[in-house]
Amino acid sequence: MKTFKILTLLALVVVVSAFAANAVVKNVRNGYSIGDDAADFYLRNVDNKMVSLKDYDNAQGFIVVFTCNTCPFSVANEDRIIALDKKYKTLGYPVIAINPNNPQIKPGDSFKAMQQRAQDKGFTFPYLLDDGQEVYPKYGATKTPHVYIIKKENDRNTIKYIGAIDNNTRNEAAVTERYVEDAVDALLAGKNVQVTETKAIGCSIKS
Repeated sequence: MKTFKILTLLALVVVVSAFAANAVVKNVRNGYSIGDDAADFYLRNVDNKMVSLKDYDNAQGFIVVFTCNTCPFSVANEDRIIALDKKYKTLGYPVIAINPNNPQIKPGDSFKAMQQRAQDKGFTFPYLLDDGQEVYPKYGATKTPHVYIIKKENDRNTIKYIGAIDNNTRNEAAVTERYVEDAVDALLAGKNVQVTETKAIGCSIKS
């Protein structure tokens, strides 16, 4: 009888451990993966207009960048983000920037501060506030900056790339690999993206 109880207890431990392991894997995989269909959003831009992906009838896709005012890594990438929009917007891949931070935790990322930053830097793209922080968890963004390249395929917004803008977040002069440009260039040429995922380097999102 004692042996039976011990075996039963061991079996329960194995089941609980397996469940816990699955939960960990699930948690690690939160958000979109390559090939997933990204849901649309409806967020306020710094010009007080609401923006969604469906507004862009002529776009072939999007360069969605989760970024903010206060992270030094985001600030170091602002000119690169502007350059990406200027280069690819007319080719069908506009930049859409989203600030995922909670302004109550980071006052420097308030909507008013976003408006001022966009004006000071001359942003050529929408700079949206993830009010209520509902969008970034769906994407699985964890850093600022964190990039998602989307291709419009029939009625789907297919994720084609996730990660960093390039291989040197801190110093643009030292960049040797431009992940976002390579990915968009491949999509525009009708080719597969060779590097589909890289590690986003930046500040953790403040929630």
